[in-house]
Amino acid sequence: MKVQVYRVDKALELPKYETPGSFGFDFLARETTTISPQEAGLIPGNVIIKCPDDLALLILPRSSTYRKKGLVFPHSIGLIDQDYCGPDDEIMIQVLNLGKEDIVIERGERIAQGMFVNTPKIEFIEIEKEFLGNESRGGFGSTGIN
Repeated sequence: MKVQVYRVDKALELPKYETPGSFGFDFLARETTTISPQEAGLIPGNVIIKCPDDLALLILPRSSTYRKKGLVFPHSIGLIDQDYCGPDDEIMIQVLNLGKEDIVIERGERIAQGMFVNTPKIEFIEIEKEFLGNESRGGFGSTGIN
């Protein structure tokens, strides 16, 4: 499948899959960015991507981001909608520095990964019953309760 992408800084590579078995492709930091301790920051991801019909783009942390940098994604996963592709809609990677020192992300550093997921449009049909199943599960963590 082909996806339209605009690179803000043409000197940096396009996002790419690092291995033949990779599901996620890497985003590169467009500029060197310093994230202060206990602060959130935005790292420019260098691309504007037009998601194809029925696909959404998820922005996920790389498995090494916390271990190597002490950064987490405060929202866990970022979601790029199909219509987020205007001239000023560069993908920004939001991170939170949990450490006690500045964290520097260098220009060109791999900072996040993206993954396309199928997202069919759903039509909700309201029903008149209070519940949809035969019994309640009991809330969070209920599958581990006997």
